[in-house]
Formats: sequence, C-alpha cells, structure tokens
Amino acid sequence: MFGLSTRKQHREHAHRWNEALRTRQKELKTSVGVHDCKNEPAAPPCGSKEAQHPGSFCPFTTLMADSTPSFKAADLVIQLSPSSKTKPDVLDFGTVFTDHMLTIEWSVTEGWQAPLIKPFGNLSLHPACSSLHYGIQLFEGLKAYRGDDNRLCLFRPMLNMNRMANSAKRACLPAFDQSELLECIRQLVEIDQDWVPYSGSASLYIRPTFISTEPSLGVKKPTRALLYVILSPAGSYFNNESEAISLWANPKYTRAWKGGTGDCKMGGNYGCALFAQYEAVDYGCQQVLWLYGEDQQITEAGTMNIFLHWINEDGEEELATPPLDGIILPGITRQSILELTRKWGEFKVTERYLTMDQLCSALKQQRVKEMFGSGTACMICPIGHIMYQGENLHIPRQDKNSQLTSQIAKELTDIQYGRTSSDWTYLV
Repeated sequence: MFGLSTRKQHREHAHRWNEALRTRQKELKTSVGVHDCKNEPAAPPCGSKEAQHPGSFCPFTTLMADSTPSFKAADLVIQLSPSSKTKPDVLDFGTVFTDHMLTIEWSVTEGWQAPLIKPFGNLSLHPACSSLHYGIQLFEGLKAYRGDDNRLCLFRPMLNMNRMANSAKRACLPAFDQSELLECIRQLVEIDQDWVPYSGSASLYIRPTFISTEPSLGVKKPTRALLYVILSPAGSYFNNESEAISLWANPKYTRAWKGGTGDCKMGGNYGCALFAQYEAVDYGCQQVLWLYGEDQQITEAGTMNIFLHWINEDGEEELATPPLDGIILPGITRQSILELTRKWGEFKVTERYLTMDQLCSALKQQRVKEMFGSGTACMICPIGHIMYQGENLHIPRQDKNSQLTSQIAKELTDIQYGRTSSDWTYLV
C-alpha cells in the first residue's frame, strides 16, 4: 500500500507541476510574447552525444528555459550592510565571509524573482526542504584576484557558469542565463571588493550554490529553488602549497561511476568521500587517489584533477590526464593546463586512461618525471608519495628550475593576477 500511495502522490505532484507550468506558459505568451515551441528543432535524446556536450540541452531544460525567462542583472536590488565586519589577519579556507551575499529565488508558478544583494546572513528553510533530504543541490567555486595594478579580475568565469548550468540540468533544477548570473556575481564582488586580499598568494573565493527549497517530502522535481552566492577571502588551501602531498590509493572505495553524477559539482559527491578521506589520514596521507574499475584506473586525487608527466610506453615525453568520460569533474584549471601546454608544443599532451599498473611500472623503470593535482582551491599541487597495497611509492620531482608544476603555476598565476594579458581574465 505504501508503494501505491507513493506512486499516486508522485502522479498527482507531476500533474500539479505540469498544470502550473502550462498556466505560466500561457501568461508569458500574452505578457512578454514568448514564442511557441512547436516549430523549434527537436531536442536531442538525453543520452545522445549532443545532449551530453557542455552547453547542449535536454527536453526538461529546454522547457524551463522557454517557459521561465531567466532573472536579469538589470533588475538587481541592492541592500547594503550598515557596517562592515572586521577582516581577519589569518585566512583559514572557507571560515570567514564577506559583508554581503546574492540570493535569487525561483518557483514554478512565478518563475525567477529579481536578484537581491543583501547583508550576509542565515537562510530560512522548511524542515522538509528536499535539498536537505534528497541532496537536490549543487555548487561552484571560482576566485577573484587583485592584480599588481590593483584591478580585480576573475579567471575564465563563464566556464564555471556553464558547468553550473550543466549540473543544474542533472539535478532537475531550473535553467538560468549564465551571463546574467555572472554579471550579478561581478556586482557582488565589486560591492565587497575591499575583501579581496592585497596578496599574490591569496584571493576571494566565490561560492555559487543552487538548492531545491521544495517544502515537502517525496523524491520529485522541485517547485521552488534558491540560487545564492557567498564570498570568502582565502589563502592557501594546503598549509604549504610548495610541499608535495601524499595520496592513499585503495580500490575498495569509488568516488564516481559511469552513468552517475561524477562529472557534476554536486555536494553529495563530496560528502560521500569523507569516510575514505579520514581513512587516508589514518594511513598518514593527506588525500585519496580515487581508482575505478577492475584495472584500477587513476581518476582524481581528493578534490583535484590529476596529471602525470612521464616518458610513456612509446618513449615519448607526455603530460597525461584521465579523459572526461562521465566520472571526472571537468575542472577549469584542468582545461586551462591542457590548453596552455598544448600551445607550448614542447611535449605530447594527452587525455588518456592511466592505471596503477602503468604507474607502478613507470616508477620502477624511472620514467616518471612528476605528478600533480589541479583545482580552483589548490591551483597546482605536486604529489610526493602514494600509499598503495602497503607500499609507499615515491613520486620523483624535477629540479626546481625545470619543474613542470612550477612553470604551469607561474603562467597561470601571472594571468590570474594580471601580470600577463589574456582573454582568460574577466575584469570586475
């Protein structure tokens, strides 16, 4: 009886949801001239190559985009805080927040509300909120940098907006205009610009978050949602980013799997990794090296994409990283490293599968030059040791003047802090 009742509730919910959506469509056609979709090209199947490509669409997202126009930055309402908080001398990652936040509410009946910048404060959520019960939520991470010329800039922020939109599709959250969100974020950073550190090794971390605020139980498409952005001044993610970190590799834990959400930035992907992370700490390691499949493919390191600089099986100098096959997060720093090193043309740059057997063999044959992780929070992080099958594998590092990690880090930070002109920077 419970199963029948649940299915009936879901059918009733879907009926109410669709009725509200049709009513909203009729209102929009008469009020703002939204065009009829019947002559539009058909959406590709959700499993097709077109639907999986970043920036593509699935039927639900297309419906949302047509029926509920995005919020507009031009409608942004600003409520300034009457006073500014004291800024800390020491920056512990993610523990201190700026004076203001951005919130944008959505409902299936009213669509997107006007964006609001207001004093930083707590959220009020219904106890049955489905983001709390079923994990219908996602987030992003990017940074604002203060350049040597005192100008503020973001690093390739449209890639973050695109990734967030793709994660929203997967979570059945409503579509939004990526450029409009970026402009709202730009204005938030501009208002709190005094919080951007005057430092070449620190930045202002930007955390866009998108949650369902559906106030009822039951696994279903949300009828309400909240997109919000908070800011936090940040120093180094690790205590000393020049020091190589240690990884614990054990195939008994899996971070992501084919057909799952490993390529989306959803909170559940990170919460589920905590147990393995603390087991890694028990073994004296700082992060987990995530493996996948019977051949123990190397996928990610902690919250980082991973790169191997080596002499491959064919005797070629190569920089290799696992491909985006659905279980790897498409990192912005990862993409930038690939584009940057391919532009150099100094060695082979490949997206390919790497296994622990291949790595162990290369280490024995002294073909490994160095190994590192990449991500927005940590930027570039060298790897020094991997604990695997009871053995501590030493990962070599090149002379400081020839380290690839140092070269990449310098080129990227020069762009981020405005020392090198690039179309990857976005001025605030």
